[in-house]
Amino acid sequence: MSLSTLFHQLLSSSPVPYHPILAIIKGLRNGAVYGAKIRFPHAMVMTFLFRSGSLRDKFTWILRATYAHSKNLATFVLIYKTLMAIMQRVEGGKGNIHPFLSAFIGGYFVFGTHDKINEQIVLYLLSRITVAFAKLAVKEGYISKPNFEVWPWFAAFVWGSVLWLFEFHRWTLQDSLRSSMVYLYDDSNVFNNLKNFLWHNK
Repeated sequence: MSLSTLFHQLLSSSPVPYHPILAIIKGLRNGAVYGAKIRFPHAMVMTFLFRSGSLRDKFTWILRATYAHSKNLATFVLIYKTLMAIMQRVEGGKGNIHPFLSAFIGGYFVFGTHDKINEQIVLYLLSRITVAFAKLAVKEGYISKPNFEVWPWFAAFVWGSVLWLFEFHRWTLQDSLRSSMVYLYDDSNVFNNLKNFLWHNK
């Protein structure tokens, strides 16, 4: 009997034997794949737009960044799903605090190292949970739902804040964001011929 046939028979059973363990393995796989899918194109674009060095150096950086993102996300999913499975096994079901504790521990050990990739991931999540907690606060009645359209004012505040920081305290901004803003707002001031006015940045 082939391994594929044996695995198919295993999954056809109800309930699936060792499902929590298999789910952890699948989560590890998905974390690695998703991390690579997200990081590779981003690293490719940012490296060729803003990073100096030889072609070999650029591809080395792209592969290192992709590997780090993929490894970190896979490791986090492994820790999270393992701890969730253990807690559910011990307490007989999913508790309200289980996801937070599992992710808190995983976040500390995987994303606690302050490097550029981890910083990008954590700040990305921070922006998402800020909006999510605001929605939850309205739904649960902790704050009243505004009687006007919030988004235009929110967008205006974000853009006003980031450009003020860029103009007067740009050292506070993340490297990739600062590089993008230099390209948009500083480099557009530099030109002395038609070539670097339309076809080339510098």
